[in-house]
Amino acid sequence: MKTILVLEGGALRGIYTAGVLDVLLENNIKVDAIVGVSAGALFGINYPSKQKGRCLRYNLENAKNKNYMGFFSWITTGNIMNKDFCFNKLVYETDPFDFKEFKKSKIKFYAVVTNIDSGKPEYIEIKDIEKDMEYLRASGSMPIVSKIVEINGKKYLDGGISDSIPIKWALKQGYDRVVVVETRPKEYRKKESSLLPYKLFYRKYKEFIKTIQNRPKDYNKTKEYIQTLENKKVFVIRPSKTVKIKRIEHNKEKIQEMYNLGVEDANNKLKDLKNYLK
Repeated sequence: MKTILVLEGGALRGIYTAGVLDVLLENNIKVDAIVGVSAGALFGINYPSKQKGRCLRYNLENAKNKNYMGFFSWITTGNIMNKDFCFNKLVYETDPFDFKEFKKSKIKFYAVVTNIDSGKPEYIEIKDIEKDMEYLRASGSMPIVSKIVEINGKKYLDGGISDSIPIKWALKQGYDRVVVVETRPKEYRKKESSLLPYKLFYRKYKEFIKTIQNRPKDYNKTKEYIQTLENKKVFVIRPSKTVKIKRIEHNKEKIQEMYNLGVEDANNKLKDLKNYLK
C-alpha cells in the first residue's frame, strides 16, 4: 500500500499547507510520494528534508523584506518572487535548506509546471533540489508578474494554471491512499476573470490562453470530484474557515493566522488520518 500527498498552491495561502505538513512531520506520518503545485511544491520540499517550522520562519522573517517578493521585486527584476534572494540567498544563507536530507529521502517528489506552448501540465520528478531548482521556480512563477522560465528549450509558468490540484494524476500513478491538502475552504469556487491581460502578455501562446480561460471551470470540477471521493478513496485536509490573506501577504499576523489554522485543522483530523492510513 503506497501513499501520496497532493498539495495545492495559492502563493501565501500555501502557508496553511506548511502548518499541516509540520503536524504530519511531528507525528511521523509516512508517505511514499508528494506532488506539489506552485507554493505546494515550494513549501512541500521541507517535508522530505524534515525541516519542521522552516517555512513559517522564513516567511515571517522576510514578510516585509522588499527583496523577498512583492511589487519592488517585480518592477526591478521582472519577477514577483526575487530569483536571487528566493532561490539562492534564502536556501543557502538566510535559512539553509537541507539538500542532503532531501536527496537521501525515499519520498518521491513531483512539481507541477505548465508548458506555455501546449498549455498542458507536466509533472517533473525532483530528485536533486540544486539541479532541479528551476523547475521549482517555474512551478511557482505566477503569470504576468513572473518571467517565463525556460528549461531545456521548453517554456514554463505556474503549475496551478493547468492543474491546480493534481488528484487525477495522483490516482493514475496507482497510489492506494491519497491525502489532499487544499488551501481553500470546501465551499470555495473559482470565478471567471478578464482574459485581456493574458491575451496581451501571451498572445503568441494560444493554447496557454485557452487553458487560462478554462481554469475556473476545470478548478471547480476538480473540487467537486474530490468531494465525491472524500472519506472513501481520498482523505482531505482543507481550511475549516476563510482567512482573508493576500497571495503576496506582508502582514505577519495574517501569515501566522493561516499557518495556525493549518496546524489546528491537521491536529483535528489526525486521528482519522491515522485510521485512513492503516
